[in-house]
Amino acid sequence: MRKKNPVHIRPEPAAFQLVHPRASDKPFETLRAILLLLILAALCSSGCGKRRPPLPPVESVPQRTELLSGVQRGNQIMLVWPAPRRNAPDESVQSIRRIDVFRLAEAFDDPLSLTEEEFSARATLIGSVPFESIRGADDSITYVDELTLREPVRLRYAVRYVNASGQRASFSNFLLIEPAPSVSQPPLLSSEVSITQNAVALRWQAPSGNVDGSTPANLLGYNVYRAARAQNVPAQTPLNSAPLNANGYSDQTFDFGEEYVYVVRAVSLGTGGAPVESLNSNAVAVKPIDTFPPAAPATPTAAASSSPLRVSLFFAANTERDVVGYNIFRSEDPSLPKELWTKLNRSLLERNTFQDDNVQRGTKYFYYVTAVDNAGNVSAPSEVTFDTVP
Repeated sequence: MRKKNPVHIRPEPAAFQLVHPRASDKPFETLRAILLLLILAALCSSGCGKRRPPLPPVESVPQRTELLSGVQRGNQIMLVWPAPRRNAPDESVQSIRRIDVFRLAEAFDDPLSLTEEEFSARATLIGSVPFESIRGADDSITYVDELTLREPVRLRYAVRYVNASGQRASFSNFLLIEPAPSVSQPPLLSSEVSITQNAVALRWQAPSGNVDGSTPANLLGYNVYRAARAQNVPAQTPLNSAPLNANGYSDQTFDFGEEYVYVVRAVSLGTGGAPVESLNSNAVAVKPIDTFPPAAPATPTAAASSSPLRVSLFFAANTERDVVGYNIFRSEDPSLPKELWTKLNRSLLERNTFQDDNVQRGTKYFYYVTAVDNAGNVSAPSEVTFDTVP
């Protein structure tokens, strides 16, 4: 019996084989490891976090002002300083939530120099400007300190900003004021206002005493202030260039159709000879309406010519500042009622010359002129002029 040969199964080649490197391959393996580490580090730095846009710099809110100013008016001290810039969210610690106002009463011979620590220890918190007023302020903030004036004293004021966390900034500059006790009461402005073509005439009653109860009134004169109706406060500069000695004033800088509010302040002699104004008088609103026709134009001059065939008219311009033009009228019959004369210009004549080219030889023509203002008021007719075309 024949033996079967055994079957030999060749093993499949291994997919991976561990090869022991030779000594000469070690430098290359080290270099490869270093390169691998550098690639991993680069991938980690670029992919481990998202790239974000750079953050804008944090803008700090000014934490104090060095522009505190003030003035006495009657028995009040009006403090004014620039409104702080709002460049932080309301909830931020940089957002100013209120402004504290401090006052220190001093003797006239007290030292003028004072440290913040000394002021903080001796001054009184007299009030605060709330966040709503700060947020609604435009350019400046005003705080009114009402005084009971009995005797001369020197007052030192300062303000301090407080943020959303209750942190207090440094004090502002110190404002020193020596209020005068005997400042006049305000005058009484009459509501009966006279309006003419050129002026708004105001009248008022003189005050009888001062804010401290003394008499007679400490009176140097008066200042008149005007504001547009839409404004909350009068202008800072009076209409008059110097205090008025009379109890009346004529405003000649108004415009018809505008609505104004007038107030008057008495001017008193203050501490050290400086003038001090009273509080505002009662306010009077005025809206001047132009119902005043211009004056009749001057008699025109007529000059007829045959070449060219025309009548040229010349007349002096009206002096009223609101006159906007003229109308030219003609008739061959001077006895005809003037409202029946023919108007020669189609649109309002803006100059004080006119040429009538629609004429015939040997005919006598009569002319008159009227002036018109910007409210549509028409003047009386001028004197009639005439000429005959040769």
